[in-house]
Amino acid sequence: MAKTTKKKTTTKKTQRAVKKAVKKAAKKNPGLVIAAVVIVAAVVVAGAILINKGILPNPFVPNEEPSSSAIDSSLPIASNSSNSPSSHSHVDIAGVKYDDFQVHFLELGNWYTGDSVFIKAGDTDILIDAGSRYNSAEAISSYVDQYCTDGKLEYVIATHAHEDHIAGFSGGASKNGIFYKYDIGTIIEFAKCGKEGAPLTSGVYTNYCEARDYAVSKGAKCITALEASKSEEYKTISIGENMTMTTLYQRYYEDWASTENNYSVCSLFTYKEHNFLFTGDLEKAGETSLAEKNELPQCELYKAGHHGSKTSSNEVLLEKIKPEVVCCCACAGSDEYTKTDINQFPTQEFVDRIKDYTDNVFVTTLSTDNENKKYTSMNGTILFSSNGKDYAVACSNNNTILKDTEWFKAHRTW
Repeated sequence: MAKTTKKKTTTKKTQRAVKKAVKKAAKKNPGLVIAAVVIVAAVVVAGAILINKGILPNPFVPNEEPSSSAIDSSLPIASNSSNSPSSHSHVDIAGVKYDDFQVHFLELGNWYTGDSVFIKAGDTDILIDAGSRYNSAEAISSYVDQYCTDGKLEYVIATHAHEDHIAGFSGGASKNGIFYKYDIGTIIEFAKCGKEGAPLTSGVYTNYCEARDYAVSKGAKCITALEASKSEEYKTISIGENMTMTTLYQRYYEDWASTENNYSVCSLFTYKEHNFLFTGDLEKAGETSLAEKNELPQCELYKAGHHGSKTSSNEVLLEKIKPEVVCCCACAGSDEYTKTDINQFPTQEFVDRIKDYTDNVFVTTLSTDNENKKYTSMNGTILFSSNGKDYAVACSNNNTILKDTEWFKAHRTW
């Protein structure tokens, strides 16, 4: 991060000018100045109350100097952190100060729904999935490059073998995907794909395998979710000070499923006492197994299963994790999978279930023209950041929660 001595000097000059102007105004009309001060104070206090109660998203503050806490001590939800300042710099979302644990839900550069989540845990770089199409590889890498300054992803998780989750790992014929561009430490991938007696043969999967094998030839270690979930070495991995990544077991690492979605790798990240859950596109049968086979904790962050579909984020899972913030990687209102409005991501059934736990729901992208596959940002790239005590959410486009968006008011009910 560039030095900010000039910015600080400018700020001091501005403060002196403001004080001078206030004094001058006070001489002419003291009653007006007092009223203005009272109004400003009331607004600040009201904002603090709304933030503390979770009615407003937690704010970020400008990163003028490297800091161990994204939440400035002057803000009402703030707490001072004893962690040492992080050594890496951050340059993406304007006006944001970052913590040592960050989760970035990425927009993928096209109209299609897909997942790609970048996690910065101290100095450890992790990528979960690389959808949605081959051309998303460029969008993903251009974003990740701002944070992964050494060119190495310590861990990559490929949740399941659907195009909207793995296409960007290869980049297709251009071979410009994640596995070709970065030095990869460890790959944790889906343990099964296809159906019994019917192996998966899609071009996207074939290209994925070729790219994965290339990464392995360059030194990457590749293990399946089944191996990781049963391994003392890989089940729970330390990824930073007071930070762990756990591969959770679920039955479809071993059993055949009727859908690729239920093969999804499930990962739980923990920073101090706080938990963050990622389940890929796991559907109800898989969520039931996940809930039965693991002692799932309450989770501050949950990536909406299967893009906010009607088949995922079921009560069997939600009643255990009781999420506070839900981030949905989807192109809201896209008819990519169905023409039925209430079943387009994020679906009405998803909304009906999640509303009992939180209204802090964020969505990456919005379809503006299904016929011509045009899109814009809804929240944009979503950043969830935690200092181990507090957390905050900031988005590249806006921080409007789902139920307050114009799209929601026109297409969904709360």
